[in-house]
Amino acid sequence: MLRMCFVVCVGLVLAMASLAQTKSKTETVRVLIQTELGDIEVVLDAKRAPGTTENFLKYVDAGHYDGGRFHRTVKLNPDNQPNNTIKIEVIQGGVNPEKSKEGFPPIKLERTSVTGLKHKDGTISMARAFADSATSDFFICIGGQSDLAELDFGGKRNADAQGFAAFGQVVKGMEIVKKIQQAPYKDQALTPPIKIIRAKRL
Repeated sequence: MLRMCFVVCVGLVLAMASLAQTKSKTETVRVLIQTELGDIEVVLDAKRAPGTTENFLKYVDAGHYDGGRFHRTVKLNPDNQPNNTIKIEVIQGGVNPEKSKEGFPPIKLERTSVTGLKHKDGTISMARAFADSATSDFFICIGGQSDLAELDFGGKRNADAQGFAAFGQVVKGMEIVKKIQQAPYKDQALTPPIKIIRAKRL
């Protein structure tokens, strides 16, 4: 009887450990973004920003970022964002232009006031025009002197003050992010764009 109880208890412990491990695996997802200048590794927060993470992974899994590009750099140079009183530093990337018409529907904005995620050095977030309009373009934040908190809910970077949907963090390759930001540009357009070779789950 004692032996049977021991076996059952051990089985329950192992089952609970397995469930916990599975849960922890689904709470974060690692993605490698390979560019012509080097690799950027991000960890996506599927627990706190599930909808945004799921959307980004749809594009990753469908191969839409393969052959994509980082096309925009926002920096503190006087000629880069002269019409913005709120200054930020980001690079913006998107899908392969040949896939631009094969995307998925826009997603609901997961506000930072709900997710608890903040825009800081290395944060990955979704680009948008207005609330609930984000599709495939994303940006990576660069810290320093920029007003990244103004990208959060209530911030003034966007006139509607709804902020942007932060959904993960760069864990490797910030030097590549900064190298992309410093590449040649005209206005805010990288000239030429920096190629994304491939984006894949790890």
